[in-house]
Amino acid sequence: DFWTLSPESSHQVTWLMGDRGIPKSWRHMNGYSSHTYMWVNAQGEKFWVKYHFHTDQGIENLTQQEADKLAGEDGDYHTRDLFMSIKNGHFPSWTLYMQIMPFAEADEYRYNPFDLTKVWPHSDYPLIKVGKLTLNRNPSDNHAQIEQAAFEPNNLVHGIGLSPDKMLLGRVFAYADAHRARLGVNYKQIPVNAPQSPVNSYSKDGAMRINPVSDPVYAPNSKGGPVADGERYPTDSVWSASGDMVRAPYSLRRDDDDVGQANTLINKVMDDA
Repeated sequence: DFWTLSPESSHQVTWLMGDRGIPKSWRHMNGYSSHTYMWVNAQGEKFWVKYHFHTDQGIENLTQQEADKLAGEDGDYHTRDLFMSIKNGHFPSWTLYMQIMPFAEADEYRYNPFDLTKVWPHSDYPLIKVGKLTLNRNPSDNHAQIEQAAFEPNNLVHGIGLSPDKMLLGRVFAYADAHRARLGVNYKQIPVNAPQSPVNSYSKDGAMRINPVSDPVYAPNSKGGPVADGERYPTDSVWSASGDMVRAPYSLRRDDDDVGQANTLINKVMDDA
């Protein structure tokens, strides 16, 4: 049903069934934001962006037969590969590239730029090299540093914001909700999740509270408690809307091309095999 009744899945399914369907290791695969985010510069100009982390180790993949054998013999294959590579000093790295779309161009772009199932063709928005991500240290305690890690797309710094991507907006609250259920309401006080720089907060009480908070739990107050610095950042990432914010399903919107990108992948990216 997911494939046959949801035509927007065609591009992903084509990739899955292609040569890159089974990565050889986590070191040999790319990473993508998939979602569209917003960047705001110091002048308050807004742009839509996508993140592309390209592996510096090169793309390598397994055949179905190789994958079946590994799955039966070594369920920890991928974790061990990454851990031993870092331990032996072969630090894996990824080069970060960005696609950047001027804010106003989203209105008339030929694909819905906020559709998680679509990509932006590089011919329209070429990759811009930004920097490098390197993994150079292994965790010293798997539970404290890995199992208790809590990633969430709502954990944003000023200058980076969200987009009208429906699934992204859903994840913004769902991920934090899951962390509260899994790790407790004070999960952001766990060292692996705590900010490196001091941050003032009125959060207090609840299970596993670590940070002592003696200030009143309201703002503003006359007790010298922290004050929000929102006035310093007048260019927060917001967008205006006109018309329908949510596109209708495929059956109602024939201008949402769900097979064109899969067609390009097969005929222009993949080889005959």
